[in-house]
Amino acid sequence: MRATGTAHAAAPSTMILFDQDLDPDPALASTSAKKTAASGKPTPQKNLRLPSARTLARFLAEAQAAVRLKGEVTVLLTTDAAIRKLNREFRHKDKATDVLSFPAEGLGAEEIAGDLAISAPTALRQAVELNHALSTELKVLILHGLLHLAGYDHETDEGKMARRERLLRERLGLPQGLIERATTPKKVSPTAGGR
Repeated sequence: MRATGTAHAAAPSTMILFDQDLDPDPALASTSAKKTAASGKPTPQKNLRLPSARTLARFLAEAQAAVRLKGEVTVLLTTDAAIRKLNREFRHKDKATDVLSFPAEGLGAEEIAGDLAISAPTALRQAVELNHALSTELKVLILHGLLHLAGYDHETDEGKMARRERLLRERLGLPQGLIERATTPKKVSPTAGGR
């Protein structure tokens, strides 16, 4: 994965990159951020701003230690268009997604765990829908991606990844994870509309 933009390394094993095409304040540009979440309560605009690279790098290091994943991890926060391109190229799925994991392979893989790509606009929409901060959603996506880098695959492991993610989310103080969201029916309030 090739990235441009700004970078911040918190420790030798973690790096956060911001795509140069990414809006530095997606909450102001996003019309979906102005909507209310399913609970009917508006999410405060300040909670919808991108957190600093330093904040995310600190969490990445903490989550990586909790997952017990050794090696360097790089996280790219990018746009829907860029993640759609990556998803099409590597997974043959022509759509934007929230997080992609690229485990390291081959020579030098023992020193590099892999890369994560996260769509900040998709994370923002999910944060608004779930009525929590964008930084919280990014942390949920980072944890999910790290588990994939560690070799877990929720599509084939009969719940092993889901159990591990649930345990680590509780330990790291995070809300419901991606796997649980996919298996839990959504509650629709009268103000949220029927999707």
